[in-house]
Amino acid sequence: MKILTHLREMRRQSWPVRLIWLMLGFEFGLALFERQWPLAGVAFLTFALTLVPIYASSRIQIRLPTSLMVAMTAFIFATIFLGEAFDFYNRFWWWDIALHGSSALGFGLVGFLFVFMMFEGDSYAAPRWAMALIAFSFAVSIGAIWEIFEFGMDQIFGTNMQKSGLTDTMGDLIVDVIGASLGALAGWAYLFGRGPGFTRDMFNDFISKNRRRFKKFRLRRKT
Repeated sequence: MKILTHLREMRRQSWPVRLIWLMLGFEFGLALFERQWPLAGVAFLTFALTLVPIYASSRIQIRLPTSLMVAMTAFIFATIFLGEAFDFYNRFWWWDIALHGSSALGFGLVGFLFVFMMFEGDSYAAPRWAMALIAFSFAVSIGAIWEIFEFGMDQIFGTNMQKSGLTDTMGDLIVDVIGASLGALAGWAYLFGRGPGFTRDMFNDFISKNRRRFKKFRLRRKT
C-alpha cells in the first residue's frame, strides 16, 4: 500500500521533475549498455536521492510546494550527475561555490520552516532569534554531512567531488555558513513581516499547504 502511495506521489510531480527523471533513466540505460558501471551507479544514486523528499514528506505527512520540490530535484541533479558525470565541477570553477551557497540558503529556509512548524506557527512560543539559530545550525549540519557524502563518493565510485581535499572542504563549509546565515535571517525577518518577496511567497505557500501544522499563525499577505 505504501509503495502505491509513493507511486501516486511520483505521478503528481511537475514536468521539470519528470524531465530530470527521464534524463537520468536514459543515461542509466545507456551506461549499462556501454558497460560504464560508475556512470550507471551515479545515475541510479542521483535518481534515488531525488525520491528522498517525496518519501520523507509522505512519511511525516506534509505537502511540499512545487517550487521547492523542483529546486531540490534540480539541485541533486546538478550536484551529483552534472557535477560528476559531465565534469561541471572542473569545467566551471564557480559550479561548486554556487551549489553550496544555494543549498545552504535553501536548507536555512527549510530549517526555519520545520522549526516554526514544531511550534505550530506560534511566534511567541520561542524567541525569534532562537528559531533562526536552530535553522542556521540545521543548514550547517546538512552541509557538514554533505562533505562526508562527497568523501564517500570519492572513495566508493572514484569520483573527484572533494577536488583539492581539505582546502575544498573548508571553502565549502565557509560558503555553507554564509548561505545558512542568509536563510536563517530571511526566516527571522519573515516573523516581522519583512524579508525578500520570494522568501515570503515560499513561506506562505508552504504554510498554506500545511495549515493544520500552523494552527497558531496568520499568513503574511502581500503588501
